[in-house]
Amino acid sequence: MMRSDEIMRTEQTPVVLVHGWKSHPGIWNHLTPQLERASIPYWNFDHTSMGDTPPAAIALALQEFIRTMRDENAYPGPVDVVCHSVGTCIARYLLEVLDGRKREEQVRHLIGIGPPNNGSALAELFNDPVYGPQILDQLAGVFVPRRYDPADDVIAQEVRPGSRTMAALRSAGVRQDVAYRFILSANLTATPDLFPCFDGKTWERSADGEWQMTYAGDGIVPHTDSYLPGAGIEILPAEPAALRCNPDHYGHIRLPRNAEVVDRVMAHLMGSP
Repeated sequence: MMRSDEIMRTEQTPVVLVHGWKSHPGIWNHLTPQLERASIPYWNFDHTSMGDTPPAAIALALQEFIRTMRDENAYPGPVDVVCHSVGTCIARYLLEVLDGRKREEQVRHLIGIGPPNNGSALAELFNDPVYGPQILDQLAGVFVPRRYDPADDVIAQEVRPGSRTMAALRSAGVRQDVAYRFILSANLTATPDLFPCFDGKTWERSADGEWQMTYAGDGIVPHTDSYLPGAGIEILPAEPAALRCNPDHYGHIRLPRNAEVVDRVMAHLMGSP
């Protein structure tokens, strides 16, 4: 992490990194070397100890973390925020709900990787009496712990589309002073290896409320969960042939370490289209 004098010297906008649900700050270990090479300061927010805490409380902790880092680095200017998965909901809750009217948090870009902006269809599916047990069995040891009970998971309950957290986000709406950019992946070649648990597909809820599977997703988050009015959307890989080699790198869990994703994040941070 860079010192304050290094921040002032590089004149680069600091980046706040926010990991997702049941994840950790180490997911950024392919991005942070690129940030260092570009002399971009980064502040890696760790909320691993807050697993039983609602997203609203984690958003408050994120707010305090940013304030602390500003004070320690004597930096009053804007920041960029890069998030993975539910980390995007946490950052959005800070910006749109907690700070929505105050506008005290100066944020230039909010970049979300595989974000469930409209609530997580999969979290809802966990609780479905028909599909839930089978889905949890398929994901055990891969995406959820073995013998996992979603009823005991505060975050999983609060990212369901009908939760208080998601209702607050819908009510607040997006901020016009923040550039929202979301990076998604799609199984363009229908390879089962993108996310083997679901044969390369992603569960989503159709407009009529029925459950269905789609290749328009990363195995965990379908595109319909991510779309947000006014936000820029990129769907990777840019070339379908990229899925022939390591297709699982385009699955949800590995997206923050995916080389193409890292390149796109850096391009946005450096001001490229």
